[in-house]
Amino acid sequence: MLHWPRSRGRTHPGGCVVLATVVLIAAGAGAEPPVTGGWAHYGGTAGGSHYSSLAQINRGNVSDLELAWTYRTGELERRGDPLGKSGSFQDTPILAAGSLIVCTPFARLIALDPVTGAERWVFDPNRNPHPADSRWPKCRGVAQWQDRRAAKDAVCAQRILYGSWDRRLFAIDARTGRPCADFGRNGEVTIELDKPTIAGELAQITSPPAIAGDVAIVGMFILDNMRANGPSGTVRAFDVRTGALRWTFDPVPRLAQGAEPASDDDRNAAHTGHANVWAPIAVDEANDLVFLPTTSPGPDFYGGLRPGANWLANSLVAVRGATGEIVWHRQLVHHDLWDYDLPAQPILVNLRRDGRTIPAVVQLTKQGLVFVFERTTGEPVFAIEERPVPGGAVPGEWLSPTQPFPVAPPPLVAQSLGPDDAWGFTPLDRWLCRRKIEALRHGPIYTPPSIEGTVQMPSFAGGANWGGGAWDPARQLLIVSTLHVAGVTRLIPRGSGEAANDVGTIDQESLDVNAGVTFPMSGAPYSVATTLLMSPLGVPCTQPPWGRLSAVDLANGTIRWQVPLGSAAKVAPIPLPGLARMGTPHAGGAIVTGGGLAFIAATLDDTFRAFDVDSGNVLWEYELPAGGQATPMTYRVGDRQYIVLAAGGHVLYRTKPGDYVLAFALPRNH
Repeated sequence: MLHWPRSRGRTHPGGCVVLATVVLIAAGAGAEPPVTGGWAHYGGTAGGSHYSSLAQINRGNVSDLELAWTYRTGELERRGDPLGKSGSFQDTPILAAGSLIVCTPFARLIALDPVTGAERWVFDPNRNPHPADSRWPKCRGVAQWQDRRAAKDAVCAQRILYGSWDRRLFAIDARTGRPCADFGRNGEVTIELDKPTIAGELAQITSPPAIAGDVAIVGMFILDNMRANGPSGTVRAFDVRTGALRWTFDPVPRLAQGAEPASDDDRNAAHTGHANVWAPIAVDEANDLVFLPTTSPGPDFYGGLRPGANWLANSLVAVRGATGEIVWHRQLVHHDLWDYDLPAQPILVNLRRDGRTIPAVVQLTKQGLVFVFERTTGEPVFAIEERPVPGGAVPGEWLSPTQPFPVAPPPLVAQSLGPDDAWGFTPLDRWLCRRKIEALRHGPIYTPPSIEGTVQMPSFAGGANWGGGAWDPARQLLIVSTLHVAGVTRLIPRGSGEAANDVGTIDQESLDVNAGVTFPMSGAPYSVATTLLMSPLGVPCTQPPWGRLSAVDLANGTIRWQVPLGSAAKVAPIPLPGLARMGTPHAGGAIVTGGGLAFIAATLDDTFRAFDVDSGNVLWEYELPAGGQATPMTYRVGDRQYIVLAAGGHVLYRTKPGDYVLAFALPRNH
């Protein structure tokens, strides 16, 4: 379905860098123009707004936007990896110490001149250029911290903090690229898990640390469904100066030694892992609040070993930045059986509603639901109802009889898929999709996984995902990209001959978003096979558009507009009518600017677009040299605004691999 053929990427002529060294390149003489509008955080702000007030590029002139410069990281050449197996380039750069800071999937840190794209320095922490134990590495971004106790020009007074595929946390001088010797061991701290990883299991730092005062808070991606009793999803806070561990937060409560369990949730700790935080974290600096979007406890699709609601899993948890103490928490999925992780950075907004301004936090979900809470108390801005959901789970399972639904805004994607909803390009294609659905268990959202196979709508991929949303404070609009594709989950009884009885590995050569994969769920009575629900033509059985961009009016709790995101014409297996308006699956998010524009790439058609925030109309398109599965950013230096995007493809979506950093601006004489 909708594959972009895997192709050979061009190499970067200057990509060779001495390992574990810093290469300094002179920036040239003369004063640099000042940065008048920066992008200091992964999400634009510590609260993840993905918004910039810059307005030089606007609805009236965006059609003239052109490529200003290109930089190649050289990562494909360095890895000898023309097919793009070496990772997904999902980085959103930030501006720090006058440089554009980029991190590659293998944690190389690069500082670029933001005006020309010239390389200033490179930090490479890899001792081996071809690490054998790395799979699907990624670095979505970095954080920065300013030491107010130190002189401005002191070594490491301004630091870049970021994590790696091999669970190392680094502190690097933002001006020179040299490790901060006072942090951990020569600038790095290795994070040790409570249990060692086993064959096929991954545990990586993929999102940027969150900075709250003088601590760096780090979550982790842990591969789902490998075993029931996997590593815990502990969130850790480190002293930014020394690297010392300051506090931890485990979303699966652990009993003190000798304590008697008082509830099902207490008993879970003995045989449950994960509930980790892999999405970016948001920070309310003024109130010392840190917002953690937690995920499912393990394994995702069978919860008989973890009865009860699993209260801190699949929850938005507000903790004190200084101590990690829980201030409030709201669970958005009770006893998750659908891999409905909280997948996106919480978004801090000032919401004008009913004549007052509410400091709010917005959490997007894979279910396509939008939850809005008062930031300091956790009280819902829009009421949340506990509604009955389907029963009928497999033997040994525990089910929650209800699930939480906000009364507003309405869902951004369909909440069920039955035979009458089957879609196809032709009557035959539709009939075949209908037959597929009829042969599976189907029903409304939260229908449990089953042995015969259950249609899951929205799928385990979303709804919303890690690209999150972008907030327009003037219009009180939230711009969100969503996926409209169903999945199928099938539980396989252990010992049936179909499922591995022990932990197995997941083949990264063959895994992509379209192909089915069986996860072992070792320690549970079932393994699980997951796939997307596709027609024989290789397209979704759901009504297009399959990728959508929505504008949510948060003041009124309504959807202002919803438009297709991406063109399937370029990636469909055969030419078919109407493909240009059918959208595509995607990975990555949008940003919004003061020029009334939403910029987003993300789609399978390798196209970067600018949308009119008021109407949803596409005002500008640019064909990328590689897949743009990243979130852009923007800044202004002197008299020129730039829009920057990393384009390097996505392993699971099989988009075109690359290693590009692309900067766009209006012509000089504009």
